[in-house]
Amino acid sequence: MLTVYNLVFSLVVLSVFIFLLFIFKVNVFGCFQGIFNACLNQIASRNTKKTVERIKKSKLEKPQKSLVSKYNALAEALIRDYNLPLTFDGFNTLICIIFTALILIAVMFLRNVTLSVLVSVSIIVAGFTYFIMQSRLAESSKIENIMDAEDLICPLARDGVMVAIKKVLESREYLNPSIRHYFVQFVDNCENHGYSFKRAMEVLNRQLGPKFDNFAEKAVVFEYNERKGMADIFLDIVDENAALREINARKNRIFREMNKEFLIKTALVSLFVLYSLTGSEMRNFLLSTDLGRTVIGVSIIAVCLSFARCQSLQRDIGIKKEAAR
Repeated sequence: MLTVYNLVFSLVVLSVFIFLLFIFKVNVFGCFQGIFNACLNQIASRNTKKTVERIKKSKLEKPQKSLVSKYNALAEALIRDYNLPLTFDGFNTLICIIFTALILIAVMFLRNVTLSVLVSVSIIVAGFTYFIMQSRLAESSKIENIMDAEDLICPLARDGVMVAIKKVLESREYLNPSIRHYFVQFVDNCENHGYSFKRAMEVLNRQLGPKFDNFAEKAVVFEYNERKGMADIFLDIVDENAALREINARKNRIFREMNKEFLIKTALVSLFVLYSLTGSEMRNFLLSTDLGRTVIGVSIIAVCLSFARCQSLQRDIGIKKEAAR
């Protein structure tokens, strides 16, 4: 009876509260929105101040190789690669919010604060790794598109680099849409915006990245020092691209094998957990006991860290291949 009285009393109080809000025309959602916006503005203002202080400090102090500096470089690379509308400190605030939410969710299921923190850290690491992997794949695709463009332009460069680029731009099928607009802008800068060839090529080089350095350097030399037979310097780029494609093919084959092994192992662990949940005794053990929840937490940590390790090895292989070139 006491429970029923408590429920009725709570409903009456709630009804009176809603009635008063209606009478006095209080906009509850507007109040919460104002508080939320004020909090966001406060966080943004604090992050801006911290960013300015960090930039000033970085100019005065020499960069040190540490775990913190590696994280800073990683976070800044992600912000740059994905064009996130965040400062470095804003990115850190977002990560802290996500990390806190993960801990709260993990505690609800695992009921162990230490294990929940470890699981949350491993998920954050796996998340970072996934976005880095996607960025690396996008960069590899961009490099492949640049090599295709160079292979088309270099044989036509005997009549001039500008002429060669215009011929390639005549068909929309020749250049990948992801980089085509850069070459269109290059031509437009030279013909309509008063850029010198060297200046326009520097802009194009900055847009396409380090892979285009060799072509850009030779294009400037050829433009201002053209001599008979000098166009053959571009053929070295075609040969270099052919060798690079062969290296990338071997590298991608290794990566596919590594990812295949990881997926097989993850699938086996997932199937084992799902099969274990079909039995009532094992299900009660995994979901209702501290040891069972620990097993689930450790499994999640193992999968996340294995994924991070697999991608880290692939990154190291890629770096070694580039150094070997």
